[in-house]
Amino acid sequence: MNILVCVKQVPDTTIIKIDPVKHTLIREGVPSILNTFDAYALETALRVRQSVGDARITALCMGPEQAKEVLKECISVGADAAYLVSDRAFGGSDTLATSRTLAAAIEVLEERQGAKFDLVFCGKQAIDGDTAQVGPQIAEKLHLPQVTYAADIQKDGNTVTVKRMLEDGYMTIKVQTPCLIT
Repeated sequence: MNILVCVKQVPDTTIIKIDPVKHTLIREGVPSILNTFDAYALETALRVRQSVGDARITALCMGPEQAKEVLKECISVGADAAYLVSDRAFGGSDTLATSRTLAAAIEVLEERQGAKFDLVFCGKQAIDGDTAQVGPQIAEKLHLPQVTYAADIQKDGNTVTVKRMLEDGYMTIKVQTPCLIT
């Protein structure tokens, strides 16, 4: 099984300040961390690998050179490989540009390894933007079925059963791989 987890380096929002004039995050002097929801996605990928036995997990991040730190963290907890897509031109990218870049990187990785990713995991959202758009946009660009707000995942052959969180309970969805789950 071949699993990819998209991760993002974000400012630690527990100590963030807002610029009173621009109304934007002040990132200077604020430490960067692995996005909390992406850490959950990585943990889920590790659990899937444990349940199926043989699986390779790849972490993918788009960001500045300093984002290598979150990729090292992904490797330290069990990812087998990690890739950073970095260019000054990506600075300030919105969700559409980010999803296009990550989708293109996923296609390049699949071509290089000669195999598609069976599962692509993304955190439900980034704690510095809270849009929850990048994962679904990647799925759309890669023509993958997607399930959002996953609370539990069980893999059986080419079928993934996802327990999906709703406001008033849960929904169980079955989807064929390859697919994307947030």
